[in-house]
This record gives sequence, structure tokens and C-alpha cells, in this order.
Amino acid sequence: MAPRLVLVHGIGGPRRPENERAEWIEALAEGARKAGHSAAADRLCDGTLAEVVFAYYGDLFLRPQAQGAAGAELDADEAGLLVEFLAEVIEQHRDDPDVDPDALDRAMARLRPPGQAQGALDPVRQSINAATTLLDAGPWRAVGQWAAGRLLVGDLAQVARYLARGEANPDGRTLDERIRAVVAEAFGPGPAVVLAHSLGTVVSFEALHHHRGDVTLWVTLGSPLAMRAVVLPKLRPAPPATPPTVRRWLNYWDRDDIITARPILESDLLPNASGVRPDSDRLDSDGLWVHSAVKYLAKADVAGPVIEALRSLETAP
Repeated sequence: MAPRLVLVHGIGGPRRPENERAEWIEALAEGARKAGHSAAADRLCDGTLAEVVFAYYGDLFLRPQAQGAAGAELDADEAGLLVEFLAEVIEQHRDDPDVDPDALDRAMARLRPPGQAQGALDPVRQSINAATTLLDAGPWRAVGQWAAGRLLVGDLAQVARYLARGEANPDGRTLDERIRAVVAEAFGPGPAVVLAHSLGTVVSFEALHHHRGDVTLWVTLGSPLAMRAVVLPKLRPAPPATPPTVRRWLNYWDRDDIITARPILESDLLPNASGVRPDSDRLDSDGLWVHSAVKYLAKADVAGPVIEALRSLETAP
């Protein structure tokens, strides 16, 4: 049986899972060829190297008959988390020499107007105004990650909705529980290699803590896990540690990725019983849509270890 490669997507609107699965495979194959694994890249594309499973949960964010501005349907807890999350996104770029500090100040002022009592105005509208200013503050003007602040807020709202642990269905299962169930099923009984992007890294982190199969390699791309104000304090279980069955964890962030917290995961997460901690590395992906998963996957530094892990599973007794 071929090794299992699990792909876990992040924030964003509705997508076609099979199309996106194919795009991830194509990008990973490109990175594999750059890393000197051309034969394995061909086998990845023809399906003989790994059973590739795309864990799609994006449809669970859809709300029937949702109207108005992005995120307008958030409840008070979700809106509060959105504001806190966006505030940390803004602040984490304070030391970036390519970002205009005055623009960051303006974004924060629009997110939290001076002298305004908390909750006095519409937090979603304030978030959209702040995001619009933020997108004009640095390299994101040229890289086209989001065309408007409204679109960025709509995507960031998914993080807030997941972490709010609400939106129970008629069976009493909250949104985050239903999302984790999709990802947990994709893991299979193991062993596996897991690639997770953006919000998918948070979902994977929590789902992997209940997974009993071996995870030879876990790769996190553009992850917000290290965001100390909103994400870290809400991770489950606490205190946050490397999931028990993960044998190796590689974490990649891009200098122009507006979402990614800088690589402080190593200092903020405990090791698992095997002593595994995340190993973070910076990538530079000039061009459009830096936060997209395929930008990361097409890098030799990312694809090389993934291919090596899959080949090791092929030869394992």
C-alpha cells in the first residue's frame, strides 16, 4: 500500500477539492524536482508514490442566506476574536523594514479608534477599515494577496469562528468539532505525512492530539499557531505541545506572508514525549499570492523533506 499524504487547507472561500488537490500535487512535484527528486515527482503525479488525501472542510463555514459585508454575521464573541486577531497581525509587522510604521498606526487607529468604548461601533466594519489600511502598508500592495480589506476580513473571520468554539449544529456539535472530524478522518490509521496550511495548521494541531497513528512528518506552512494574543491561549489541549505521534515537525514562514507569525513556535510549545519540537525556517517567495499554499509547496526546502519522508515509508518494514 502506498504511503498516505494528507493535505489540510487553510482560510479562504469555497473551493473545488479535487482541483485544489491537483494544484497542491503539481506544486509539490515542482518543488521536488528542484530538490533533485525528479523520479519521485513523476510518481507523485501519477499516484504511485502516495495516496494523496485532501481534507476539505471549507464548506462547513458556509452559512445559509448570509448577507451583507464579510463577517457581518459574526456574533459578539467571534467579532471580538476577529478584532484581536487582526490587531496581532498588524503588530507582528512592527519590525519589518518593508512596512510603513505610520500606516500600521493608522490601521490600529481604525481598528481601535482612540477614546472609543469597546463595542461602541461595529467591530466588523472597523476591521474592514483597518485591513484596507494594512494592505496598503507594505509589500502586500504589490503581491496581490487580497484585493480589498473586506476580503481579508472575510477570510480572517474563519479563524475567529473556529476559535470561538460555537455555532453548534442540531446534534450539538460545534463548528470546530465538525471541522476537526473531517481532518481526523483524512489522517487514516497511519502512518502518514501531513501538510497543513494557514488555519489548517491550527485544526491539524488539535486533531493530531487525538490521532493514534504515526505521523512521520508534519509540515506547517504560513501558520498562525505562534500568535500569542489569540491563537496560542485558545489551543487545545493546554499547555500547547507537539502532538504525541509526530516524529518530525517542520514549520515554514514567508517574509511577505501577511498572516504568518514570526518563528517563535520553538519557544512557545512544549516538546512531545519523544522530544520533538517544531523546526522553523524562513522562505522568500517574491510575486503574487504569497500566503497561498502552492507558493510554499513549490519550494525545494519544503518539498524535499516531504518526498524523503514518503520514500522512507515505502521502504519501512
